[in-house]
Amino acid sequence: MTDAVITEEMEEVVLVIGLHLKEGAEAEFMALLLPLLDTMRHETTFINTVLHRDPQDPTRLMLYETWADMTDLVEVQVNRPYRAAYAERLDDLLCEPRTVEIWQRLRADFKFLSA
Repeated sequence: MTDAVITEEMEEVVLVIGLHLKEGAEAEFMALLLPLLDTMRHETTFINTVLHRDPQDPTRLMLYETWADMTDLVEVQVNRPYRAAYAERLDDLLCEPRTVEIWQRLRADFKFLSA
């Protein structure tokens, strides 16, 4: 397998994924999600992901993901074997279906703090 080359022709995609966990499902969910995030960060078309928790309701989570190529995300990434355990358990861990929204980035500003 060869590494994909990221070019300007590729379509960057931002996903905002809403997840509402069942009470008591947090530990199992995190045990499945965190290794998935650790692995996907090494994918060629991966740019970033940020996991958020609702401060008013710890069962509500939001993932913000940026990928360099929509086609690769849909045709390759979502089918990676390391996602299988997470995908198989997701319906049992959520109290409602997850939401997935696709966004287009217009601007990005970041400040990196030194330790």
